[in-house]
Amino acid sequence: MDTWKRFEPVFLSLLRVMAGLLVLQHGTSKFLNVPIGPMNNMPIQSMFGAAGVFELVCGLLLVIGLFTRPAAFLLSGMSAIGYFYIHAPRGFFPLLNGGGMVALFCFVFLFLSAAGGGPFSVDRLIRQKD
Repeated sequence: MDTWKRFEPVFLSLLRVMAGLLVLQHGTSKFLNVPIGPMNNMPIQSMFGAAGVFELVCGLLLVIGLFTRPAAFLLSGMSAIGYFYIHAPRGFFPLLNGGGMVALFCFVFLFLSAAGGGPFSVDRLIRQKD
């Protein structure tokens, strides 16, 4: 059990980076058309466009580990809004309403907002200089 305990900080940083990359691709798809998908060229004035701004900016912040806690908290709230606005009206079960990934993102980001960025983050570098 102690063997895995020493890897917790590394896994925290890995979770942050991967969650950031996964949400970042939603933002890049909406505004940079990479990857090509159904939400390319999204107008910024739309609800999906506004979500794309959060995905792009906060996703990038999570990847590098800068302002991890506020960025993750904003993404958690955005995911919760997305779930209740888009998926929950389609039915109760996330498996059936297509909201499983959004619900998981919500709680991963909520965890990251409490846990921070881990040892491999810009936040940690800044904090060490103080």
